[in-house]
Amino acid sequence: MVAGDLRNFSPDALASAKCDRIMCDDPAKRPSFMPKSENLLDQRDRAILRLLQADGRLSNVELAEKVNLSPSACLRRVKLLEERGLIARYVMLLDEKAVGLPGIAFVLLTLDQQGRAALDAFEAAVQRHPEVTECCLLAGAADYMLRIAYADAADFERIHTEIVTQLPGVARVQSTLALRSVKKTTALPL
Repeated sequence: MVAGDLRNFSPDALASAKCDRIMCDDPAKRPSFMPKSENLLDQRDRAILRLLQADGRLSNVELAEKVNLSPSACLRRVKLLEERGLIARYVMLLDEKAVGLPGIAFVLLTLDQQGRAALDAFEAAVQRHPEVTECCLLAGAADYMLRIAYADAADFERIHTEIVTQLPGVARVQSTLALRSVKKTTALPL
């Protein structure tokens, strides 16, 4: 709306102009208070995601009630969040101690080469070992960090000797054993 157009002013036109400017399709042109991401979330979307992160088994009816939507509107939002990739998958988290894997180790690895072929070979090999519950490529002194679940000292020794040190390109291994978990969450802050 241009200042010279005040004679044609209407509150609806002003509201529309503000919405067009704020919800701009070009992330670079969005106001600083708006995320520069294509994945804009409103408060209901955030509430849905927070609730599902806390309990992925909530029924759609329960979820809809908690976010003050009809079940059909809530289901449409959940489906859209899935389609947009914000909900990657639904999983069940197990209690490590209850399933006999109370030990957690964090293992820093340095490879003898950092070329794409070496990284790809290492990453493909890591995928084959369920004892490795997480693998992160790092920037810093080490190349990778593994999170390993194990039953006891003998099991960790087996994993270290038969798996970790046998991964392709491993030049250095530094293991740290967790004494206890102080905070553990899979929920992202929304």
